[in-house]
Amino acid sequence: MYDVVVIGGGPSGATATEDLARSGHKVAMIDREGRIKPCGGAVPPRLIEEFHIPDSQIVARINTARMISPTQRQVDIPIENGYVGMVDREHFDVFLRERAAKAGADRFTGTYLRFERDGETKNLIYRDKESGEERALACKMIIGADGARSQVAKAEVPGGDKIPYVIAYHEIIEAPEPDASYSPMRCDVIYDGAISPDFYGWVFPHGKSASVGMGTGLEGVDLKQATADLRVASGLQDCKTIRREGAPIPLRPMDRWDNGTDVVLAGDAAGVVAPSSGEGIYYAMVGGRVAATAASAYLKTGRAKDLQLARKLFMREHKSVFKVLGAMQNAYYRSDERRERFVSLCHDIDVQRLTFEAYMNKKLVKARPMAHLKIGLKNLAHLTRMISSTRV
Repeated sequence: MYDVVVIGGGPSGATATEDLARSGHKVAMIDREGRIKPCGGAVPPRLIEEFHIPDSQIVARINTARMISPTQRQVDIPIENGYVGMVDREHFDVFLRERAAKAGADRFTGTYLRFERDGETKNLIYRDKESGEERALACKMIIGADGARSQVAKAEVPGGDKIPYVIAYHEIIEAPEPDASYSPMRCDVIYDGAISPDFYGWVFPHGKSASVGMGTGLEGVDLKQATADLRVASGLQDCKTIRREGAPIPLRPMDRWDNGTDVVLAGDAAGVVAPSSGEGIYYAMVGGRVAATAASAYLKTGRAKDLQLARKLFMREHKSVFKVLGAMQNAYYRSDERRERFVSLCHDIDVQRLTFEAYMNKKLVKARPMAHLKIGLKNLAHLTRMISSTRV
């Protein structure tokens, strides 16, 4: 009898599993394995510190972000007093799963099928990957950390079948030699409707390799062709392609993360990807941690209401950031003219500093009210077209 079975072994599921195991709970983790999620791989210092990520997992340290507009205007934003780490999900997720197992969790490889209840008896039913047979794990509750199209959410949590998402696609390529167009210490973010009509494209260094990709929530967009065009525009068309990956990325947190009985969601399954930036690793791991906290409370008290703690704890700290980022995406991602204005706004030194302070610390910075007022006025001027899109 397991206290908890966690479905999904990505950053969120592995974090929840490890936390529960270290807390003394009997926990199992089921993961499909063999799947690598498309991901730029950026992780802030706060993640590295809070989740004790060793240097061996950091494949690159970024000190500059370059914003590129539809007219190819470039704005380089230095990362002051620190760096952004880069991880490769092919190895990072495996590291997290192995660490959870070392903490005492049992691991199974397979696919979630259903959660059966018969009176006091509960069984998680999954299909074993090697044998293809259905197998059961007796447990008290489950955590669904099985991605943006979560089958756990769809079957167990109200609204779990309606979460909006974009499709992300990237290609991992062999990194070229550094030159004027490519730096192993710089992330390029491309705001160009020709690459993505409603999101953005990226070139993120991963040491010996690089991630080149884009995302969109619109049907009819050829993601592979858009990425090929991005590679040409970035001078990366001749680099050897190592692998190609695509997956849905949720657009906003779900209104409910639990079923009011014995299921709670975490990570992409709960919709915790930051609007505008699409950043998900840090929020996934925080989502796994709060899901583990909620599960521990539920197991101790027997009160199903304690499962609500997961969403409450997460939103208490991150709701404001998500709200601001969502407003920014709605305001600036709707047209090339707006994207041009957004990149123009990024010239402002206060915008640069506040943006990266918020990214590094994962909270809005309130220390400089005059800077906020100045940025607010510039936003208003751009959105009302009171100034030229090329004016900083």
